[in-house]
Amino acid sequence: MIAPIPFETNLHLKPEVFSFFDAQTSTFSYVVKDPASDACAVIDSVMDIDYASARTSFAGADRIIDFIRERGWRTEWIIETHVHADHLSAAPYIQERLGGKLGIGDRITVVQETFGKIFNEGTEFQRDGSQFDRLFADGDSYQIGTMTAHAMHTPGHTPACMTHVIGDAAFVGDTLFMPDGGSARADFPGGDARTLFKSMRRVLTLPNETRLFMCHDYPEGRPVAWETTVEAERKGNIHVNDTISEEAFVAMREKRDKTLGMPRLILPSLQVNMRAGHLPPADTDGKVFLKLPVNVL
Repeated sequence: MIAPIPFETNLHLKPEVFSFFDAQTSTFSYVVKDPASDACAVIDSVMDIDYASARTSFAGADRIIDFIRERGWRTEWIIETHVHADHLSAAPYIQERLGGKLGIGDRITVVQETFGKIFNEGTEFQRDGSQFDRLFADGDSYQIGTMTAHAMHTPGHTPACMTHVIGDAAFVGDTLFMPDGGSARADFPGGDARTLFKSMRRVLTLPNETRLFMCHDYPEGRPVAWETTVEAERKGNIHVNDTISEEAFVAMREKRDKTLGMPRLILPSLQVNMRAGHLPPADTDGKVFLKLPVNVL
């Protein structure tokens, strides 16, 4: 059974959406602007890391910061659609420079419990989501200036995935890909293909005109793309269009996932992102270390 949309949609509200592409991780970050005020939000930011040297930097985040500052906008929210396994979040860096509250889905606690064990984190690692300013439950709303944004729980890729619906725009994280990309994997700890199917179909019960903004794109033979519509997904998504059954999707997704390797940045990403984008605490010498669990994932 597909859960109903837990809020009223408003296609008359049309937020201004600006995309920023990180080519190293094929990630789209967004600035979402209220057309009636100077308020905005940042969604799914990226912190750069050179994996070979373990050096972090913030060129991508600085582009977003400069973009907002040059226009004199006010950042009210920094949103994570989920705990990303393919890039590190720059949320604390942006928050320190622009302000705003940091929000994620309330099932972050499940992710923290799961990966707290995998990375053998001690009791000092809080598993209650307290690293974030707001934990969203299904149907929760929040304000970006005069705009009302809604959080919709869409698990399956991870337990904490949320789609954020703001007027006629929905930011789906990894719940959906472009129509020719299909869907994200569902085999990470806490993921589930059947749950993902229901979440995708839930997103596709939004009005056909709803703009859908992707977190990633991995095209073959075309330029990268980040925006589509509910109607286009229902007609043409290769994994979840209106002609594909739940059983067919689950069989396809589970078979496909068995052939996939782990994302290149999964180990540093999870350790940082479950901490809301913060690096692990430094040791007594001021050095920060990331763990490499062997034969676990």
